[in-house]
This record gives sequence, C-alpha cells and structure tokens, in this order.
Amino acid sequence: MIFLKIGAARLWFALGACLTIAAIPAPSQAAAKIQHLISPGGIEAWFVQDATVPLVAMEFAMDGGAAQDPDGKAGTGNMVADLIDEGSGDLDSRAFHEHLDRRAIELSFSVTRDYFRGSMRTLKDNKDEAFELLRMSLTSPHFDSADVERIRTQLISGLKRETSNPGSLASRKFLEIAYGDHPYGRASGGTLESVPNIAIADLKDYVGRVLTKEHLKISVVGDIDAASLGALLDRTFGGLPAKSNLAPVPDITATRPPQREFIALDVPQTVVTFGGPGIRRNDSNFMAAYVVNHILGGGSGSRLYREVREKRGLAYSISDSLVWMNHSALFVGSTGTRADRAGETVEALTSEVRRMAQDGPTQQELDEAKSYLKGSRLLSLDTSAKLASAMLQYQLDHLSIDYLERRNALVDAITIEDAKQAARTLWGDGLLTVVVGRAAAQPVAAAPLKAN
Repeated sequence: MIFLKIGAARLWFALGACLTIAAIPAPSQAAAKIQHLISPGGIEAWFVQDATVPLVAMEFAMDGGAAQDPDGKAGTGNMVADLIDEGSGDLDSRAFHEHLDRRAIELSFSVTRDYFRGSMRTLKDNKDEAFELLRMSLTSPHFDSADVERIRTQLISGLKRETSNPGSLASRKFLEIAYGDHPYGRASGGTLESVPNIAIADLKDYVGRVLTKEHLKISVVGDIDAASLGALLDRTFGGLPAKSNLAPVPDITATRPPQREFIALDVPQTVVTFGGPGIRRNDSNFMAAYVVNHILGGGSGSRLYREVREKRGLAYSISDSLVWMNHSALFVGSTGTRADRAGETVEALTSEVRRMAQDGPTQQELDEAKSYLKGSRLLSLDTSAKLASAMLQYQLDHLSIDYLERRNALVDAITIEDAKQAARTLWGDGLLTVVVGRAAAQPVAAAPLKAN
C-alpha cells in the first residue's frame, strides 16, 4: 500500500498570486502538492506529481559525507562519489556509461560535509532503466583497480592545479582557521598527501558504513504516479543496509574573529575570503540572519557590492552567504582585486561589516530585502530539478512539508529589531580574513570590530 500525506496543498494558489507574468515557467497545479509518500517497503519520499513534461527528477541524500572520511584519508567519500558509477552490477565502466548515454539518463553523486548525495534525471519512458542503474551503483559498485587508479590520477591532477589557484587556497585555509582539526576543517576533496593513500578497502568500508536506509532522504518531481514510484523506490533502495555505522561528529563553533592570514602566490588577481561564525538553521534567529545577510552581501544590490565595486571600483564582484551544516554554521564571502589594492579592499569591506554590526539595516533596506527574497525564491523553483533539490534541502533541514507555503510569512515577520540583533550576532566580533596573492596584497594585522 502507498501512503500519501498531502502538504502545501494551497501552494499553487500562493504561486499564482505572486507570479503575474504568464511567460515565466512554473510548476503546474499538480506539482504544487508536495506529498509524503511511503512505499510498500517503508521507503519515504517527498513527491510532486507533475505531468507538464515527460521527465522525472530525483534527489537523495544519506548522512555521512566528508565528515566520515577516515583519519589521514581525507577525500574518501569524494572518491566513492566519483567511482560509484564506474562499473556496477554486471556492467563495466564503459558499458555502464553507454547505457546512460543511450537513454539520455543523467546520474551523478557528490559529497558535502554532512551528506552523500545523488541526483537523477530521466525521461519518463526510461525511468525503469534509470532506477535500475542507480540501484546497481548503490548496491554493487565494482571499484576495479584500473578505474580506481584512473580516477585517483584525475583527482591528484586537480589537486595539483589547486596549489596555484588563489580561490582554492583561500577557501582551504579559511576552513583550517575556522575549524582546526575538526572534520569540517579537512579538505572534502582530499589532499595531495591523503588521496594516494586511499585504498579500495577504504572505499568499500565507506560504502558499507554510509550508504544505508537509516538516514535516507528522497525527493522526486515528475511525470510518475505514486504507485509506480513506490515500487521503484523499493527496488532501488530496498536492498541497502538498514543501519549506518557513522563516527560521531561533535558540534563546533567556528574560531572567533578577528584574524587575518596571508598566503603569498604570484598570480594576477588577489583573492580575499572572509567570514566567521554563523547561525545554525534550527536557531530561532536564522531567518532574521538570512534576511540581513542578503542586505549586506547578497548580490548586486548589497551594501558590500555598492561600497567595494560601485563606489571604489576595487573588485568586479563581492558577495557573502550563510552556510549551515549539521554541527556548525558560517558566513563566508569572497572577492578578487589587484594586489596593490588588496589592503584597501579588505579595509572597505571590514568597515562596511562594522557599520552593519553597529547600526543594522535601515527599514527601507529591510523592506526591499523581504520583497526580493519572497519573489526570488518562488521564481527559483521553475523546473522539476530545482524543485526536487529544494524539497530535499527542506528535509535535510528538518523543516515541515508545508515550509514552502509558510516561508513568505516567516520572512514578513522579521522586524527591524530582529535584523539589528542578527547583525550584531553575526558581525559584532569582526572577520576571519584570508588573502592570497602577491606580496603587495598583504594587509595590516586584524583589529577587533566591536558593535555598540
């Protein structure tokens, strides 16, 4: 029996009220009904049935991610993600990919700090083969030595390129400063020291510990009925182990600012990465932080963009984002500039962060941010793939199935005092800053930023 619980049943009404331009693509009325599906075998998924186009999009995730890499073998999960479709079941790597190409099936895997993730896109007529290829990948990957060494060579080549990439160096150093020897401080893609040491046994052990049903989250959007989907989910995921065997990951707060680090690198453009401790997704102040962060660094209308690019011409672009994980949270931003103007750039963005921490946004800024965030989120869900990805993220964030329906009201509820308090919490201590570039780019030492 397939059990369905309907959430966000009035979502299409909300979409229709906000989207007045008929030419903008949007999910159909059927797609507006997010359903909680439970397959006959007990596999759960959030599901949107939408026959607008004959496609099926699926996203899924399992707890684990790069945080489950063994000590000294950073990049294990990432290597599994690269290899899991390089030969599975009775198909070698070439045959497996020929099947994908012949049916125009898109299948990909990745790791974040906390999750092993998968994504599938297929035409409706090819769904049975697509789900079968996914099942084979998850339950019987080969990890043949030739494929492992080929992928290892590619990864090492990429890691060598990163040694001369200022953005990669800045991001890696930022996480090291923020998290030290915590799993979040490790390079999720591995290092030149760790990747050569990852053995086939490590890959198989990772699969056995992480790829299970215990913490499985699934979202599906497309032209498929609930009964057919339930049967395919059971066939695809039902053979996975019931329980995971995960190493505990402790909660951690990122290193407190201010700190600055300089890495010398002879490149034309200097990269500045900045940030600090963020606000966790389950924090009652998260939405206020989300709104005020958009005002500070959320795109071409933000304060940082105006001050650094438009007024001073120091950079082509600058932005920052909130990043939330299961055991911590950050805000992280970046920009690029000329070496001889790096110090000026750092001081300009630091000054703007200080001003926001001290004074908060204006009411006009808050009103404009709310309007943008409400409209842009709905417009960002105009394809089945985007909607499936959003639905999966809501599950990972432990939000209710009607969250999309409620989100605009949560944004509207943020007051100017909420926004000011969030700004003080996020930026009152200043910034962790990493500068990568020529010697002329080295800024002066950090000084504390204190909000009133």
